[in-house]
Amino acid sequence: MKIAVPTANGKLNAHFGHCEAFTILEVDEATKAISSVSSIDAPPHEPGLLPAWLGDRAVNMIIAGGMGQRAKMLFEQRDIHVITGAPCDTPENIVRAYLEGSLVTGENTCDH
Repeated sequence: MKIAVPTANGKLNAHFGHCEAFTILEVDEATKAISSVSSIDAPPHEPGLLPAWLGDRAVNMIIAGGMGQRAKMLFEQRDIHVITGAPCDTPENIVRAYLEGSLVTGENTCDH
């Protein structure tokens, strides 16, 4: 599985569509281990672009602080699961918590 986390300065960026980069973590669901971590600069913000852009990179899940409802719907249509309300932490800590079943999420920080 590949999980994308929108980042800025090495930590989750609360506003998904305006992040500097995406950290993409490959994980083994059976062993609950992170097998690789890479970062890729985000493309310019353009509504509707990111679902295809991340889908082309074989991303299966996004863990974000906030995301608009339309964007969530577009990701789900591409079979990319979305989790919102994640805390501002490093992508590795966020994904480890998710894999361990201990990720605590709050409110979706995006209201559009």
